[in-house]
Amino acid sequence: MVMDAARNLPDILSAEFAADPYPAYQVLRDEAPLLWHEGMRSYVISRHADVMRAFKDDTFTTDNYEWQVAPVHGHTILQLSGREHAVRRALVVPAFRGGELRRTFLPVIERNARELIDGFRSTGSVDLVDAFARRFPINVIVDMLGLDKADHDRFQRWYGTVVDFLGNLSGDPEVTAAGLRTREEFAAYLIPIIRERRGRLGDDLLSTLCRAEIDGARMDDEEIKAFCSLLLAAGGETTDKAVGSLFANLLRHPEQLEAVRRDRDLVGRALAETLRYTPPVHMIMRQTAAEVAVAGGVVPAGATVICLIGAANRDERFFTDPGSFDIFRPEFDGATAFTAAARHLAFALGRHFCVGALLAKTEVEVAVNQLLDAMPDLTLEPGFVPVERGVFTRGPTALPVRFSPAA
Repeated sequence: MVMDAARNLPDILSAEFAADPYPAYQVLRDEAPLLWHEGMRSYVISRHADVMRAFKDDTFTTDNYEWQVAPVHGHTILQLSGREHAVRRALVVPAFRGGELRRTFLPVIERNARELIDGFRSTGSVDLVDAFARRFPINVIVDMLGLDKADHDRFQRWYGTVVDFLGNLSGDPEVTAAGLRTREEFAAYLIPIIRERRGRLGDDLLSTLCRAEIDGARMDDEEIKAFCSLLLAAGGETTDKAVGSLFANLLRHPEQLEAVRRDRDLVGRALAETLRYTPPVHMIMRQTAAEVAVAGGVVPAGATVICLIGAANRDERFFTDPGSFDIFRPEFDGATAFTAAARHLAFALGRHFCVGALLAKTEVEVAVNQLLDAMPDLTLEPGFVPVERGVFTRGPTALPVRFSPAA
């Protein structure tokens, strides 16, 4: 592990950290729960109590999204606060509630999963990451918005450049330029469709956003475009990584995979534990509005704070045996695991709790059930060990599996 020379601490921008951050997380939690990172000009917090507070306490604002997110998405609800945030959030939340998801979008989710699986179910082997996880959530979002299925590949490209932009902690100028180009391309594509859709409303998500109104407030074309851009990146990346990581975890724990195969009510537990053990998003930033004390010291006003979700979710101060994957974990609460009261921090907490949490849960549950139905004897390719990659977001790079091909 590359260490900070002055303090003998892990460098979160090092190649060793990217390869396996979990030992570094342990060191940071124990020895430097508050760390100043000179390269990113940011404070790093890693204990569960501090990260949870950063998500709930209004002293930790989302003002950082003005430079972190807005350049590629535009002005989104992430940057809003107070009544403006509450109203804008209320405009989009109804489309992602359980009833609306089941009634309008569950058939879309099920169809997209089925179409992808039909493409490989007769082969006997497949890379689940490449053939399914990376494609499934983006295809679902495109179809939910009522956009042309012929544009799936274009959305995959946009999704990749936006995710790279958001995770560009080292400031690579080529990655930055590609993200900025995508913002312009996405706007040129979507805004004319939004204007056309306003005159021909349907049952799709884009129509729902166009017609949404609360106390006379509605979203303009730019706001809808920005939300769709955010949904593409945030919704795609979290579900992509969650599906891959869930199967990687279960395949490496065959007894738990067998339990899920026998009892599909355990799928929710498997997802909740995956979100804790190997969360899709490992760090989220906040900016302090005032000086604030945390474990290890004091963060000054106006500072950028990197909240290490991946470290907080394995904090032994909060979880029993946190370094083990266990879908029967005693701390698990099925009633709150996908709400703002969740014990894991994968969806953040507080007023910026992920709007799409139930969408992600629904997508993953559909994916797991359909994949296990199609491949009941699913196993890892002999000798293959799943490898995670990523710092800002993280998941398996490949997951080759074997199964009995469908007749």
